[in-house]
Amino acid sequence: MVCDRCIASVTVILRQAGMVPLSVQLGCVRVQGVPAEATIATLRELLAQAGFELIDEQRQQTAELIRTAIVQMVHHGQEDPAANLSANITRLTHCDYASASRVFSEVTGTTIERYYIHQRIERVKELLLYGQLTLSEIALQMHYSSTAYLSAQFKSITGLTPTQYKAQQTQPRQSLDRL
Repeated sequence: MVCDRCIASVTVILRQAGMVPLSVQLGCVRVQGVPAEATIATLRELLAQAGFELIDEQRQQTAELIRTAIVQMVHHGQEDPAANLSANITRLTHCDYASASRVFSEVTGTTIERYYIHQRIERVKELLLYGQLTLSEIALQMHYSSTAYLSAQFKSITGLTPTQYKAQQTQPRQSLDRL
């Protein structure tokens, strides 16, 4: 889950499956009681129909917890700009960074750092399309050390400079859950 609409959708799906949601947050659900296997199978099917997946294996849960933390940092302003990436991940997930990083790489096939960079670039694309901030303001808001560094990283990921990207007629963005 990557947004409030995802949380609302999952809440509805849990109820459709006959569960009583106690807490539905990004990447984590708590329900009343212990659901029967048939209920879990129904839930799995309903989630798949809506484009979600039930993650019940510990390593996948850890990877999803890290993804959620990165989305919260980049898109919801929960990043501590004074701390480095590993400190922010540890603070938000309460996981040892070294082992979390290893699990994340094994489960997703990419590193935490690479995933974080891609999330940041998607957020920069979004801010560019809004047209309300200058590139310098975007660099400051996204905690880049300089506009030049933001531009270089943007070009290395997209193949375009931010100016070229903004000037395009079609600006493809990736869905956060597909990163």
